[in-house]
Amino acid sequence: MSHQTMVTVQGWIGTTPMLREVGGVPVLSFRLGCTPRHFSRASGTWVDGQPQWYGVSAWRRLATHGGPSLHQGDPVLVHGRLEHRTYVNKNGVEVLALEIEALTIGHDLTRGVATFVKAASAAAAGDPDHDREAAAA
Repeated sequence: MSHQTMVTVQGWIGTTPMLREVGGVPVLSFRLGCTPRHFSRASGTWVDGQPQWYGVSAWRRLATHGGPSLHQGDPVLVHGRLEHRTYVNKNGVEVLALEIEALTIGHDLTRGVATFVKAASAAAAGDPDHDREAAAA
């Protein structure tokens, strides 16, 4: 059993998704912005919390399908492995970055309507992800 932190996050794509190759494997990356909200009984209104930002990366078939499907400003749900790293930014300040390696990404249908187009058979394309999924079934 794996001891990874799995998360599902609802938010908005904050940057233009970038599709590139790393070691011959397609990877899609973008920033995901989320603003938690809660209802204040005192004021009788919804109050926005502090915005949260996550780096998102999607690999292989998810990257290939996500490239033409996802755009800056789209409302999405992202499910995947949460990781964190620290680094020193250009101002010399240590920063904590939260990153999600996406296993699945979908448009948030509470915010709009989407049309789904099924991809060509993964088996016909010799997709290694499909072979792994078939073996697990």
